Amino acid sequence: MRIAMVAIFALSAVAAVTVGSPTPASAYEYPYCAQGKGFGVPGDCSYSSYDQCLAAASGRGLYCAVNPRVAYNHPPRRGRYYREY
Repeated sequence: MRIAMVAIFALSAVAAVTVGSPTPASAYEYPYCAQGKGFGVPGDCSYSSYDQCLAAASGRGLYCAVNPRVAYNHPPRRGRYYREY
């Protein structure tokens, strides 16, 4: 009986550690950046829509543009590649 209680306790402790451990956050590139004086390149890229970026830039002398990290990060083209012999 005592061995079963220790086994259950150990199993529940392992489960608690596994479930409670944090996972690393994945990076997400937002598609719009607020740019202007006081911001480096590419600017403040934390806006998921153009309207959200415009609202944040309003009255601050900033403008909104497409995030270059998103615009130029195209996945490789899939297609037929012919090999010459």
